[in-house]
Amino acid sequence: MLIETSAGPAEIDLDKPRGARFLLVLTHGSGGGVDAKDLLAVRDLALDIGGAVAMVTQPYRVAGRRAPGSAAVQDLAWLEIVAALRRKARKPLIQGGRSNGARVACRTALAARAVGVLALSFPLHPPGKPEKSRRAELLAAGRVEVVVVNGANDPFGIPESADAAEVVIVPGQPHSFRSGFDTITAAVEPWLRRWAP
Repeated sequence: MLIETSAGPAEIDLDKPRGARFLLVLTHGSGGGVDAKDLLAVRDLALDIGGAVAMVTQPYRVAGRRAPGSAAVQDLAWLEIVAALRRKARKPLIQGGRSNGARVACRTALAARAVGVLALSFPLHPPGKPEKSRRAELLAAGRVEVVVVNGANDPFGIPESADAAEVVIVPGQPHSFRSGFDTITAAVEPWLRRWAP
């Protein structure tokens, strides 16, 4: 389905099982899509344990662009998407994504009234530029609990354990996970089950 936003239409694939206990809204990285294997692994896990899941292709990707553009425009569109999805599934909201999508989820967590954020491959800084830290974006989630899952060889850096409720490192993996999906789901499952008793 399409949701109209101030930045153009977003494409949503919503799986809403009967009796879903929570709503997990996930999105992609800058040049990627919602078919990333780590996103799909988390989606499948959430559905298996009783969640509703919305996979969001953001407006800039629907329009065929690879770069998200202005963070303010992207965040406003995200909040519009989440508001529309909450009308369809009135459950506790967990939002997240990979890379750029993780940044959006952290920046908007308080405004979206999320109960949690899942940040896959959070890009702490541009490759080779640790002085350009995005730690403030990670911390923008404030009191909302953030779980970070990054590859041990991520050139975008790895957040410190003090920056999130939990930081999980997947051995041997770069920014785009090639394996280790069982490690990702094992880390995320107990956290998601808190909303699916």
